Amino acid sequence: MPPKSAITVGPLKSSEMDEADRIFRTAFSTFLGLPNPADFMAGRDLIALRMKGRHVKALAARDNGRLIGSNLATRWGSFGFFGPLTVLPEYWDRGVAQLLLSSTVKIFDGWGLKHTGLFTFAQSAKHICLYQKFGYWPMYLTAVMEYKPAEKAVAQPALLSALSRDKREEAIRTCSKLTSSIQKGLDLSDEIRAMMKQHGGDVVLIHGKKAGENKRGNALDGFAICMHGPGSEGGASTCYVKFAAARGGDGASERFDRLLEACEGFAAARGVRLEAGVNLARDDAYRRMRSRGYRTLVQGVALQRPHMPGFNRSDAYVIDDWR
Repeated sequence: MPPKSAITVGPLKSSEMDEADRIFRTAFSTFLGLPNPADFMAGRDLIALRMKGRHVKALAARDNGRLIGSNLATRWGSFGFFGPLTVLPEYWDRGVAQLLLSSTVKIFDGWGLKHTGLFTFAQSAKHICLYQKFGYWPMYLTAVMEYKPAEKAVAQPALLSALSRDKREEAIRTCSKLTSSIQKGLDLSDEIRAMMKQHGGDVVLIHGKKAGENKRGNALDGFAICMHGPGSEGGASTCYVKFAAARGGDGASERFDRLLEACEGFAAARGVRLEAGVNLARDDAYRRMRSRGYRTLVQGVALQRPHMPGFNRSDAYVIDDWR
């Protein structure tokens, strides 16, 4: 007789990261019908690097001590999202995902977050119904888009890594002020610091004019967290824009175009493709990406708790996808 199932949820251990990664690739490959799990997002790391950040909590589901699933809760200031949430296929439909979700929501509530979200398969009624049980409501689609920069000389953007330590911290604080102007408390500071510490990419910065000046000065017009390199979320062959934002208000669309151009320059200099997600509620941002030649690789749906627009609005020039 097989041992009685004793499924529990607790923190994911660093010694379990490799197995969590294997389960992640196995689960998605099974759902998508891919023959070789190792080929799913090959060379890209969505678990090990994330769980090293202080703004991320990693959860593990275990059956009698055996790892069978995991989930990561990420905090961006006043906003949080979770994923990838994955469970071994042999444990599907046994309530494991609900146990992980219950613990995830407790983390969000403990952080005092009033707005959280996730990205999932738009075509899967099963996934959407599961998340609705926990108060997450499906809204607009999010398109994960690809762009291949032309192989030509382009102007190189300003990068966070090029700044001195003091100037770097000042720039991070300025990025926080920019995002908070889009949604109060939205803050990518810990995301940026974790990526820079782990050498998982760089932050592209664009600047504009200060009030009363005729030339471009040091006023931050936008920034983009560009993940690239072996073992990063982008991997060696992709520049993954995990988050980017242009300053809102008059001229926001022009600033967004310049931010895209800067990201494209970053990717072109490294000879890699660009991958960036945008929620379709940000309709002008989406249209501008389309007009530049970005094409949709895959699209999912953004679910939010509570049912509210958040920064998925037409006046928000933001790139992210909550995977």
